[in-house]
Amino acid sequence: MNSNLTDNDLVRILGIIPARYASTRFPAKALVDIGGKSMIQRVYEQASKATQLDHVIVATDDERILNHVREFGGTAVMTSQDHQSGTDRCFEALNKTEGEYDYVINIQGDEPFISPEPIDHLASVLNGETELATLVKVIDNDDILFNVNVPKAVLNKRNEVMYFSRQTIPYLRNAQSQEDFLKSHVFYKHIGIYAYRTDVLAEITKLPVSSLEKAEALEQLRWLENGYAIKAVVTSDDSHGVDTPDDLDRVTRKFLL
Repeated sequence: MNSNLTDNDLVRILGIIPARYASTRFPAKALVDIGGKSMIQRVYEQASKATQLDHVIVATDDERILNHVREFGGTAVMTSQDHQSGTDRCFEALNKTEGEYDYVINIQGDEPFISPEPIDHLASVLNGETELATLVKVIDNDDILFNVNVPKAVLNKRNEVMYFSRQTIPYLRNAQSQEDFLKSHVFYKHIGIYAYRTDVLAEITKLPVSSLEKAEALEQLRWLENGYAIKAVVTSDDSHGVDTPDDLDRVTRKFLL
């Protein structure tokens, strides 16, 4: 990997979709039928529409998913069942994929209606100097702003992430009420899609769990705590992840009915 690419160099980007079979809240959700196609097929087909990805693969830990992806014409690799994160699974999948790539984009395997545009938007900042990148979206309602299950991000003037938190950050000390927060400041929701420069991906998978990561249960804080820069790309597209059967009903009604 050459981290000093020039404008004339072509950046090669591998899109990886981690897909585990086991899920506490929704077992086998990767294979669930959504309007005649499995969830993983829908994610794969949507990601494949991104013009900046040179190749898209599924990284799974189960032969049923592996065989299913190959049956619909996709590419899949088998990875360990012991990975603690999608980042670790992406690194193994990268090492099992032929070809040389400068970046990996980790695409969530539970977003069957993901748009290719934000993937391309994220890819636009992958210039060889960018170590890591992710998406954020401006928060426009109080339910999201004060929901501790929704990670938020604070950016610096270079659009790099200073910190992620499940709490509402920054805290507005002089706000008279919660209703004043959105009127007084721009807050960002974190959209969980990541880009890694491949040499950086190799490094961060070797890092031990950090104290901030333990405190917030957010893996990306490990990277910040170890001094890596995370570029933030502001998108207008929202995430529509499926963690439970209720989530599946919600996104199906939104996109298919």
